[in-house]
Formats: sequence, structure tokens, C-alpha cells
Amino acid sequence: MFTHYLELALLSFRRSRILTALMVLAIALGIGACMTTLAVYHALSGDPIPNKSARLFYVQIDAQTRADYTPGAEPDEQLTRLDGETLLREKHARRQVLMAGGEGAVQALEGASAGLAPMHTNLRYASSDFFPMFDAPLAHGQGWSAADDEARARVAVISSELNDKLFGGANSVGKSLRVSGHELRIVGVLAPWRPVPRFYDVITQGNFAAVELVFVPFSTSRDLQLGRSGTMTCWNDSSADPVDPAALNAPCSWVQYWAELDGPAEVRAYRDYLNAYTERQRQAGRMERPDNVRLRSVTEWLDFKKVVPNDIKLQVWLALGFLTVCLVNTVGLLLAKSLRRSGEIGIRRALGASRRHIFMQFLVEAGVIGLAGGVLGLGLAALGLWGVRQMPTRTADLAQLDAQMLALTFVIALAASLLAGLLPAWRACGIAPALQLKSQ
Repeated sequence: MFTHYLELALLSFRRSRILTALMVLAIALGIGACMTTLAVYHALSGDPIPNKSARLFYVQIDAQTRADYTPGAEPDEQLTRLDGETLLREKHARRQVLMAGGEGAVQALEGASAGLAPMHTNLRYASSDFFPMFDAPLAHGQGWSAADDEARARVAVISSELNDKLFGGANSVGKSLRVSGHELRIVGVLAPWRPVPRFYDVITQGNFAAVELVFVPFSTSRDLQLGRSGTMTCWNDSSADPVDPAALNAPCSWVQYWAELDGPAEVRAYRDYLNAYTERQRQAGRMERPDNVRLRSVTEWLDFKKVVPNDIKLQVWLALGFLTVCLVNTVGLLLAKSLRRSGEIGIRRALGASRRHIFMQFLVEAGVIGLAGGVLGLGLAALGLWGVRQMPTRTADLAQLDAQMLALTFVIALAASLLAGLLPAWRACGIAPALQLKSQ
């Protein structure tokens, strides 16, 4: 029967070409606008590390003085260097990363790019667990070890982008480069990698920034006094600010800390450890505020930081509203078409077609219109995403239609058209054949 309904639909389309074109266009415009915004939202709001997001936790500890303290207020989003290095040394998580953002001048010392002017770029200072903990893929070599952290080794891991620029994409492991005047040996080269959002640091360089070009052990960065970047919050009871706010004992929060914990039991145990740690620090006279520890998983941290811009969410709702308007117009056009076919429907009913057959016939017609609108809407969405990619924003290149969104386009188009076709189909199957035959 479906083939028969399809033949009837195509026959109806040929008889009402302009009306059919208007319905297809209405569906296409709604789908195009909706999928353009949904594709952008999908790219910006996805889980950047789905296989581990429930096991990675961002750590916050309130190390400030009692001045201006509000019970229940959020602690600093970053840790002091002393707290970060202490937690790292005590190692109460199976994996943990102490890190901070940095910046400096990078220059190749070997290869075809040797001798070229240094380029200023973003750096990442991190402990050795960064690469296995965040599933950062390595094309060549490996990350540095915990022993390298302790030895303040002059080593680095570079991104595939920098490897292409300085070494033409060849394996550069073992070669040297200069970072802010200091020679470092390359031990690893990342494969192309860009988590979206850049979950491991949504504080210093932007939620959707590309990964840094050079990664250096945190201990080495402090030993070499490499330049840091990002926010820093300092508090000091004395009138004089610390000489070096990045010094070990400076009362300044500027480093980030992540812990990998497997299961609720480990999370509870680690939270208890953090509370015990802050209690020890209070007894030592260093911390003054009550326990105010936070442990947030990747998705909880991204939600807390409101990583997806509010204007993107608003655009999604506006697009859905526009799709609704297009559906209302399609309903009106389908109703008009069904009324014009009252005589045909009466004859079919008189020849034995049941209400169910008429209902299914009109639903099939609506579905075919939806699929045609989905194809045209897909083209409009691709055009819209191309326009988004031309915009001078960091997220512009993320506007892509992946396989999931491609399938969703046709699902939404079909569902929307079937929904729009319910009322006209119901009205059509309720037409009384006797009255229609008498009028004929």
C-alpha cells in the first residue's frame, strides 16, 4: 500500500506544483535555520572527552583570608602554587595534573626553520600526567615522566601545528628549540588534537581556543621563570605586594588542578582528603576560612563556567520558533490542498477506501514533502554554516555538519512534516462521501 500512496502523492504534486513548492520551501527554510543554529550549538556544547568526563574532576580550595568572607560563596577557581604542588606531591589521586597557562617566544634551533625570527605563542605548563589523563594523542615520541618533573628537565612536547611550521611535519623528537631564550629538547609531538570546548582550561585563554603550541613541565617553567598568562588573584595582609606573585609561598591563586578518580568511593575519599588538608593548613595558621572544597566533573565544570554563550542558546530558541512558524504555514497550505480535493476523496471513499486509507495517504504526502524540504533545508544549512565560518571568531571553524547532525536534519524534517500533516489528514478522512458525490 505504501507504494500506492506514494504514487498518489506524486500525482497530487504534479497537479499542484506551485502549492507543493511553497510547502517544500516553507519546510526547507525552517529546517535550514534550525539546523544551522543546532549544528553550532552541538559543536560548542558537546562532551569533549566522553569516555572519561565522569572521572576527571576540577579541584577548588579556598585559601584566602577571612576578609570579605561570605559563607557558602564559591572558592577561588584556581589554587595557589603551594597548594597545587603539595597536592601533587602527596598524590592521593590515581592521576593528577598541576598546570597553568603561559606565553613566550619560540624558535627552532635545528632544521630548515633554524635561524628564523622567534614567534610569540601560548604555552602550557603541566605535570607529567597531562597527556595520559586527558587522552592527548602523540604522533611521535612520548610525554615527559614524573622523574623529569622532579629533575626540572629541559624538555618539551610540541603540537602538530608547530611541528609542521618548524620541521615540515617530520619527526622532530630529539631536536631542540628555544623557548623564551632557553633551549629545550623535544621529547614528543602531538597528533592533531583540539578538544571542544577546551575543557582542561576554560580560564586563561578562552573556552574554544586551540591547544597550545608548546607544553613544558610545570617545574621547569618555574625554574626558568617562563612568562605566565591568565588571571591571578592575590591577597596579602601587609601593605606591600609580594615581590614575585608566582613564587612558591606567594598568597596568590593562579594554577589549575585536575584529579582522575574512578567511582563514587574514590570521589568521597578524595573530598575527605581535601577537607583534611585544609584543616591542617588552618592549624598551621595559613588558611583561615572554613572548609569550602569543590570537586566538579568535566561536564559539571563546563556547566558552572557557562561555556556555551547565552546568545547561541537564544539563537537556537529563535530558530525553533521560526521552524514552528514554517510548520503553521505548512499546515495551512495542506488544509487548503485537502479542501480542494474533497471531490476526489469522496469518490475514493465511495469506492471502498476507509478513513484509515485516506489518513495514511495524506500522511505519506506530508512525509514526502518533509523529505524534499529536508534535502533543500540541508543545502540552506550548509550555506548558513559556510557564512558562520567566514565570521572572525574563534568558534567559526567549528561550524560543521557531522554525520550525527546530517541524520538529525532528515529526522527533524520528516517529524515536522508529519506533525504538520496530522490535522489536514484528519480533516480529509472525515469528509462525508455522500455529500461530496451529491454536490458533484
